[in-house]
Amino acid sequence: METQSTPLRSSNETPLVCRAAALMAVLVVLDQITKAVIERNADNLPASVVPGFFDIVSVSNTGAAWGMLQEHKWLLLGVAMVFLVAIVLRLKHLTEGWPERYYSMGMIASGIIGNSIDRIWRGAVVDFLDFHVAGHHWPAFNVADSAICVGVGIYLVSSFKRSVRIAGKESSE
Repeated sequence: METQSTPLRSSNETPLVCRAAALMAVLVVLDQITKAVIERNADNLPASVVPGFFDIVSVSNTGAAWGMLQEHKWLLLGVAMVFLVAIVLRLKHLTEGWPERYYSMGMIASGIIGNSIDRIWRGAVVDFLDFHVAGHHWPAFNVADSAICVGVGIYLVSSFKRSVRIAGKESSE
C-alpha cells in the first residue's frame, strides 16, 4: 500500500482506480471459483481442516448475514445494488484521495458483486468457511463476505487514522 501524507490529486487517481478495479475483479473471480469448487464437492463435505476449529462446509444462504431476511432475495439484491451504485457514484467523496480507501471500496464492491451473482444465478449465497472457537460457532461465510469485512475494516482504520492526522496537523498550525 502506498503511504502518503496528503491525498492524491486527480491526475494520480486513474492508475489507483484501475488497480482497485483489478483487485475487485480478482476477488470476484476468486469468490466465484471457490464457490464453484464447493458446489462440485458438496457430497464430500463437511471436511474438517483443523478439528474443533475450522471446517469446510456447503451452506446455501437465502438470507443476509446470519441468515437474516430469509426468502427476501430481491430485497437483498436491491439493497446491494443501491450500495454498489453509491460506491461508484461517490467514490471520490468516499476515498477523499487516500489510496487505501480506493482498495477498501474495491474490496467492498467485490463482495457485493460476488454475493449478488450468487443470488441471481444460484438463488442463494454459497457459504463454506466454518469456524468454531471455544465451543462457540461462527456462521459460515465466503470470500465475498471476507472481502466486505476486510474492506470495511480498512476504511474504518483509515478514517480514524486520517482524521487524527488531519486534526493533529490543524492543531499545530
